[in-house]
Amino acid sequence: MKKIAIIGISGYSGLELLRLLHSHPDAEIVSVYGTSNIGTKLTELFPKLINFPKYADLTIKTFSSKEIIAKADLVFFATPAGIAAELAADFIAADFPVVDLSGDFRLQNPAQYEKWYKKTAIHKNLLSKADYVLADFDQPTQAYISNPGCYATATLLSLAPLYQANLIQLDSVIIDAKSGLSGAGKKLTDSSHYVNANENVSLYKLNQHQHIPEIFNKLVSWNVDAKPIQFSTSLIPVNRGIFVSTYAKLAEGITFSDVVAAYHQTYDDKYFVRVLNDGLLPDLHSVVGTNFTDIGLGYNELTHTLTVVTVIDNLVKGAAGQAIQNMNHFFDFDEKAGLDLVPIL
Repeated sequence: MKKIAIIGISGYSGLELLRLLHSHPDAEIVSVYGTSNIGTKLTELFPKLINFPKYADLTIKTFSSKEIIAKADLVFFATPAGIAAELAADFIAADFPVVDLSGDFRLQNPAQYEKWYKKTAIHKNLLSKADYVLADFDQPTQAYISNPGCYATATLLSLAPLYQANLIQLDSVIIDAKSGLSGAGKKLTDSSHYVNANENVSLYKLNQHQHIPEIFNKLVSWNVDAKPIQFSTSLIPVNRGIFVSTYAKLAEGITFSDVVAAYHQTYDDKYFVRVLNDGLLPDLHSVVGTNFTDIGLGYNELTHTLTVVTVIDNLVKGAAGQAIQNMNHFFDFDEKAGLDLVPIL
């Protein structure tokens, strides 16, 4: 049984890690850390955890890398951007297993990070010690795992077969991505305030979202001819979920049947990615509460435009679920351990 520590327990991703690890057969949470409510029992802060004996004595602690390294086998950073950059050095020096859900190690170019995140980047020598691991394609080779962002996960899974097999005109890609409000985090902002978010849809960070370079870097690793993408993000009044609509023109000589075959060839052996058949298109309810990615395909013969619709739960596949999937790979556990979940009905 691997012992797990969580830094940032009180955020949405931290709590989702706890929910998913609760039923994991090979992992147990032994310590949790935060910057507020220090010394408070989890059951007091979150009464929903009452009657679960394993959490009865779990209290929120002040961060201590020495304690984590001594008492745990792996730590999750479920923290906002900038925190892991400040706290990760001791874990990297000790070659201690980390799964980092923040964006601090996703961009290997410090200048790129500072441009898009508006924060000081960690030193390049430390950045090189981290692996960016898209769980359905990559395996970790180092102890520090940088977990992909929620928009990046859904978008990359949408596009992978198209770029890997060179099926589209690479300068034609338009991505319209929509997220539930939990994607904005717990900190209250004007855009996430109930009065502004309820019965409303708002586009934000147009051409400025920090997941854009993360997506592009991975696309280039799949296809060196990748071109800049048009990527927009909107908030929608739901708690969970990311809904990505991608549009592109097919490459010369490529048919829609070729595209469908490529998606099945890419994903039919990947348990957590489901390609829908016969023109079916996914919706958020199909994946909420699960680690699944559902993908549907359509083609307009009049405009010669391919549409790819992809849905994930931003807190599971887009954060805690993929992080646990990466942990499972790192420890050679069953990939589905703790994640074989039926969607919330």
